[in-house]
Amino acid sequence: MHHIEGELTLKDFYQVVIKESPISIDEKIIEKVTESFHFLKDFSENKVIYGVNTGFGPMAQYKVPHAERIQLQYNLIRSHSSGSGNPIPITYVKAAMLARLNTLSLGHSGIHPSAIELMATLLNKDIIPLVFEHGGVGASGDLVQLAHMALVLIGEGEVFHKGVRRPTAEVFKEEGIAPIEVALREGLALMNGTSVMTGIGIVNTMYTRRLLHWMVASSSAINEIVQAYDDHLSEPLNQSKKHMGQRDIAERMRAHLTDSQLTRKREHHLYKNEGEVEVFEEKVQEYYSLRCVPQVLGPVLDTLRTVERILIEEVNSANDNPIVDVHKKQVYHGGNFHGDYVSIEMDKLKIAVTKLSMLSERQLNYLLNSKLNDILPPFVNLGTLGLNFGMQGVQFTATSTTAENQMLSNPMYIHSIPNNNDNQDIVSMGTNAALTTKKVIDNAFEVLSIELITVVQAIECLELQSKVSSKTKALYDDIRALVPVFSEDIVMYPYLKKVKRLIQDTEI
Repeated sequence: MHHIEGELTLKDFYQVVIKESPISIDEKIIEKVTESFHFLKDFSENKVIYGVNTGFGPMAQYKVPHAERIQLQYNLIRSHSSGSGNPIPITYVKAAMLARLNTLSLGHSGIHPSAIELMATLLNKDIIPLVFEHGGVGASGDLVQLAHMALVLIGEGEVFHKGVRRPTAEVFKEEGIAPIEVALREGLALMNGTSVMTGIGIVNTMYTRRLLHWMVASSSAINEIVQAYDDHLSEPLNQSKKHMGQRDIAERMRAHLTDSQLTRKREHHLYKNEGEVEVFEEKVQEYYSLRCVPQVLGPVLDTLRTVERILIEEVNSANDNPIVDVHKKQVYHGGNFHGDYVSIEMDKLKIAVTKLSMLSERQLNYLLNSKLNDILPPFVNLGTLGLNFGMQGVQFTATSTTAENQMLSNPMYIHSIPNNNDNQDIVSMGTNAALTTKKVIDNAFEVLSIELITVVQAIECLELQSKVSSKTKALYDDIRALVPVFSEDIVMYPYLKKVKRLIQDTEI
């Protein structure tokens, strides 16, 4: 049981969303939320409070009679349940639910406590709202996507129950679940906020960590295959740069290669009298895709760390409107629902992941092009040249997928379109940014899967199994368990799928 009692961490999200730990909510949180609810109820009796006794957005100029205030909340939820496109995968919606539950638990929303209690119940019973990819502009928060979540909380719409899409009312009846009590501003409080973009973003960071792990492993292995000099990974060279990401990547690669019999010391080969040699047969330095890995992946790691910090700050922030302050006995109107913080971080992350996929594609090309590596047959073809094709076919997939990532890496953050009768005249597009980043990460797993199969084929071709480092041997064994040695041509797509699943699902 995972106990929710204060600020959430990445580890909390991992435990609840990925490991599916059930959650419990601390009684102090329920007390705080209840106090906030009663304060707002009393405070709003004789005052104009946006979204409690007024319309929404440009319609806020219209007062809503007291007798219709509850209907107002239902109207908001139903009218904005207007998403389209593909359903957002369950894992990402679970993260969004946990993010929403947490921000509402801060006691700044004046929401009825039944809302967070029901969200916890749904997470624990694996009842996940149907939420669509299209609909959010991310400025009054994820209004449309969060409306679909709120629709389920009032017992309507559709859910995925144990992975099967079904009507909410049917599942609630089966499980003996009552909808939330709409008592004051539950529609607006549930819908105003950045929780969908943030939830998707947090899952994106988890998968980026896995990508980086496998990319470091692959980059280390390719340095072994070509018997590269190891000084480009050395501590003195990398410590001479101040960036922590670069230093850490180099350190990880050194750790990976500790017991390798293949990487070479420059002083054993080039730092001695070469006599009258004018042209060196062997490369004095490796191509950049092998030599500059710490400098290329270092910024990816540093960017990831920044993204994680900003997203966790957002998760633990009040991000709706208005904000209730029980201690100051005041209600503040503003724009904490605006998603720019998340949107720009998602754009930064997708640019970094695209660069990772570009590095992978270049390393792959180096292994496949015999004129570059000078040690492997074309396309690491273990069969008959001309008759067989080796890895030729899958290179096309890696190249085209990398190209898609490059196109998708244009920023979403700057693509604001005014809407809502120009009330929302500058918006974040944060959920679009988070979902595009999700696509870029998914693509990068595909490119890296192709490189990993090629790395293993190259080790096979050169018979290096007993000379590579123990970590590369473990990588080799993992891939070999899924992909056979092949010299005859085989249908590749089932193997790509298996390797992609392996590197996506392996815990780091």
